[in-house]
Amino acid sequence: MNGIGGLFRHGLLAAAIVALPLSGCSSAGMSAFGSNKLAVAEISNIETYTAEGALTEARAHFRNDNFGYSAAFYKRAVELAPNKAEGYVGLSASYDRLGRFDLSDRVYASLYQMTGGTAQYYNNVGYSYLLRGSLSEALKSFRKAQKIEPDNLVVANNIQILERAAADSRA
Repeated sequence: MNGIGGLFRHGLLAAAIVALPLSGCSSAGMSAFGSNKLAVAEISNIETYTAEGALTEARAHFRNDNFGYSAAFYKRAVELAPNKAEGYVGLSASYDRLGRFDLSDRVYASLYQMTGGTAQYYNNVGYSYLLRGSLSEALKSFRKAQKIEPDNLVVANNIQILERAAADSRA
């Protein structure tokens, strides 16, 4: 059953892959602060943060799946330290997790201009495609990352996840 049934299974698989990392989100898409986790947070005193302070806050919020807050703090870090790649990496990843691929694509373009095609860049772009359900594009990006850093375990794990997903969809 390759036609519609195969596409349906592939679509369900893509949806499952995307939903799995999001399954830890709190109910109704709300954070512990009561704000929508799918929107970039508005932080009233953000102008008081230094670049390093904003990065510290951004990392903590990202680790706790508060992507709206991490996006706001990473954006502040990028504004204050536009030559520091970490801010761009975190901002694009935060936008990806918010489903704001229009914004993450712009940040990835800026990151590429700054750092070129590093393994981290291609791995993160691949993960962005994974979240979008574009599995073949994700694999292309992961393979580029693997070519640059063959021993990178994160990249190897991402490729393995996609290969298993492809095998399961053919079964």
